[in-house]
Amino acid sequence: MTLKAAIVGTGAVAHLHAQAVAADPRVELVAVSNRSTERREAFADTYGVRGRYATHTELLAAEELDLVILCTPPDLHREQTLDAYAAGVHVLCEKPPALSLDELDDMQSAADAAGLAFAIVFQQRTGTAAAHVKHLLDTGALGRPLLAQCQTLWLRQDDYYAVDWRGTWDGEGGGTTLGHGIHQMDLLAHLLGDWAEVDARLWRLARDIEMEDTSTATIRFANGVIATAVSSVLAPRETSYVRIDTELATVEVEHLYGHSGDSWRITPARGVSEDQTAAWAFPAEDEPSGHEPLVRAVVDALVAGEPMPDLVTYARRPLELVTAIYASATHGRAITHESLDADAQFRSDLRAEVTDLRPAAGPTA
Repeated sequence: MTLKAAIVGTGAVAHLHAQAVAADPRVELVAVSNRSTERREAFADTYGVRGRYATHTELLAAEELDLVILCTPPDLHREQTLDAYAAGVHVLCEKPPALSLDELDDMQSAADAAGLAFAIVFQQRTGTAAAHVKHLLDTGALGRPLLAQCQTLWLRQDDYYAVDWRGTWDGEGGGTTLGHGIHQMDLLAHLLGDWAEVDARLWRLARDIEMEDTSTATIRFANGVIATAVSSVLAPRETSYVRIDTELATVEVEHLYGHSGDSWRITPARGVSEDQTAAWAFPAEDEPSGHEPLVRAVVDALVAGEPMPDLVTYARRPLELVTAIYASATHGRAITHESLDADAQFRSDLRAEVTDLRPAAGPTA
């Protein structure tokens, strides 16, 4: 059985998906779409794709597909997802999956009604080492998790925001919390489970943009873990960092855009035996995080006719976390699931209050 797949959008991330599809003999990339003829043809030539279309609607109408991979800006995801389900095609959607919880709920409802898969791309969940750590935490091998840190410290300077749609609520939907920090917060939630409460602030410290260039948050998870999360585009030494302190050990991963086994370490608490520590050893064979294992997991499920795995589901959880940060910063109070579900403003739009601390700026904006 060979699945037929198509990619909508041919930007940088689409190349990662095309390479992941090429690495799996059970799926074939048969079509792509992009409104730019030059970009569409160059991409299709690179990967030997026969079907070439200007729009996703033309592609869906002309091709018999099993899977469509959306590599377009997030403001297009809802429409393209609903169109794919109307055509009877499973969807793998790049992150962020939508610009609001209302949009995401529409997408999930359409998938459920059609009986089709809605898979999302948060590739930080993948990799042999991440799976190993999740198993240790889930089984209690490291004791009860207590405290966590989540840092997305990247550098995006004025040239990055020179693109007309960047740095605006209309163009990006949110600032660094949505566009960058969501990756590591998703990994943290993948390891720790559901969140219970978020208390946060949004800051504009340096960049001339509408949204935040930095956010700070305290997250209480349902299992009692207290985490701090910082997202910023102002860090000359860029890093992505997650740390979880448990009763028996500290687990850490530090990387930038993707991790492998050597990015992780487990430090035992004093008094933990060598035999117990040895049982935590990472597997000798290591596969890094990335799009290839994620696409493979989707194909595994489709070929077997099984539900999508945890690696590509739980689309709502990271978007809820991000939305709660924006809502908390605006309302000036902690946000719970109940208050977020009742918040019509932030279920549909992430525009939030940002404290502007730039020297030439006023106190708020």
